[in-house]
Amino acid sequence: MTARLLIQLAAVFGGLGVAIGAFGAHALHDMLVKAGRADTFETAVRYQFYHALAALAAGVLWAARPELRSLGTTGALWLGGIVVFSGSLYALCFTGVTKLGAVAPIGGLLFLAGWVSLILAVREL
Repeated sequence: MTARLLIQLAAVFGGLGVAIGAFGAHALHDMLVKAGRADTFETAVRYQFYHALAALAAGVLWAARPELRSLGTTGALWLGGIVVFSGSLYALCFTGVTKLGAVAPIGGLLFLAGWVSLILAVREL
């Protein structure tokens, strides 16, 4: 991964967060409320945004400080967390398959690993 690719992927995930969030708030709102999944959907969107912004910041820092190559790992962990955590919650909301909720903690661990990775990546700043 490069700083440029990390920034681009963070932008994709941020844009998708806007689109998915708007779609859920408008087109899917009644279905999500009826299924009792509006809070779950909002959590998925919120964590997607948090970590898309964090990945964007990591990419910008990496572009400014190319020697901090391990920021690529940090960003990859956060983007993977979005796919696994938010993705499993979105799938749960749309399918009603509750076992998908058991996958979300793996995404949460990826998010946490990304934060630890950031601590390690910038320890020499």
